[in-house]
Parts: sequence; structure tokens; C-alpha cells
Amino acid sequence: MDKMILKGMQFFGYHGVIPEENKLGQRYGVELELLLDLGQASESDDIDATVNYAELYEVVKAVVEGPPSKLIEAVAARIASAVLDTYTIINEVAVRVTKPHPPFDIHFDGVTVELRRRRDEDGTIIPA
Repeated sequence: MDKMILKGMQFFGYHGVIPEENKLGQRYGVELELLLDLGQASESDDIDATVNYAELYEVVKAVVEGPPSKLIEAVAARIASAVLDTYTIINEVAVRVTKPHPPFDIHFDGVTVELRRRRDEDGTIIPA
């Protein structure tokens, strides 16, 4: 299975448990790792045989910059569902959402949640 990886996407969202997070918002980092067959695209050089990553970026942006969630786990799950619902060519997706500045008196580079989802034989999205 082939991979497509989108790294370093940045979006501004209002996710969090603490009310100030929902008011002030902050920047979130997102990475995607897609498992799909890129054979036809690599042979035909046709964008219709692959995932247009500019369009995929907009799908992710709509989730992160859309209605707030309390947890980045929920944001990651919504991204995974949106990606798999939009692109049937994708067999599995790993989503990494990073909250770089949690509102706590601690000093670190942030917290990242990673989850993997795939489509089973009947099309249901399940943990990978």
C-alpha cells in the first residue's frame, strides 16, 4: 500500500475544556498519513486518479476551524471521518493533532494525539 503524507498543516481553532480556550483560540498543527493505491496516478499522471491535497487541506481546515470540541481526540476523530467520507480511494488514515500551548503552567512543546481509522469491508469506519 502506498502513502501520502501531509505534514505541518496549521489552523486556528477554539477547542478546549477551559472556557478561555473557546474564546481566545489558538493555532493547531495537523498531520495526515494516508494509505491508498497510487499506482494508477503514478502511471497516468492524472490528478483524478489520486487525492488532490489542496482540496484535502480544505477538508481538514473545515473541521479544525469549524465548531469547537473539548478534546483534540474528538477533533482528530472528526478529521479522520471527514477524510474517509470524502475520499473513497483512501483505505486508512492516521491523524495527528498537536495543541502546542495547552493553558497550564507547564513548559513543553505541546501535546499530540494520533489516531488511525480505516474503512472495513462494508464501508464502516473503524479503528485501525
